[in-house]
Amino acid sequence: MLALHRAGRIVLPEKKQSPPNNAALHRKRSKEFSIDQSPVECAFEQLSALSVRMVRRTADEALFNGLMERFHYLGYTQPVGEQLKHMVFAGDRPVACLAWSSAPWHMGPRDRFIGWTPSVRRKHLHLLAYNTRFLILPWVKVPHLASHILGRIVRRISSDWQQLYGHPVHYLETFVDQERFKGTCYRAANWVHLGQTTGRGIKEKTSKVTRSIKDVLGYPLSKDFRSKLCGGETP
Repeated sequence: MLALHRAGRIVLPEKKQSPPNNAALHRKRSKEFSIDQSPVECAFEQLSALSVRMVRRTADEALFNGLMERFHYLGYTQPVGEQLKHMVFAGDRPVACLAWSSAPWHMGPRDRFIGWTPSVRRKHLHLLAYNTRFLILPWVKVPHLASHILGRIVRRISSDWQQLYGHPVHYLETFVDQERFKGTCYRAANWVHLGQTTGRGIKEKTSKVTRSIKDVLGYPLSKDFRSKLCGGETP
């Protein structure tokens, strides 16, 4: 009926209410906080000792959410499903935040790279982690820091996931908006460029590009990742 209304064939009464915006529902107002924003600008070798903390369900999670909301260009939205949050400290000062969540249901370049059929993907999608946010705080200017952090995270993320959700992950993925970034730190950390998104949502009915096209990058966590992600099934 909505299609007929838009085509001018019928006239529907004005709608009484609009459905809620799900993204807005999951967006939480960050608490006020103060943080040292004095510049951290030095060679990587001169940086204070780095430590990585998994802050999901800890006292530092509120600070993580607030930093993302205030300083990441996409802001902070509470993920749905399984998720991890890592904060990176140089000494006692936070320098970076990384957010991870359950992987998108369908992604052509990724599914072809792994060798997934729809049925195999349905069984093993939970064994992937999606890097939804990567924030280097804006006053931190340290060459090679971002790629080093990615290298540190990939060595621990599967055990962190196991600790929180009772199962490991075997593959990481992220999308890089071509209009804003080149993905240099991911490539330097040996993430694999698999292709690009189509620029269309999963429910789009036409081939018209309606969203920014993003590079699809992946990182297998072991040499036998395909066997683990396919469960011994032949694609």
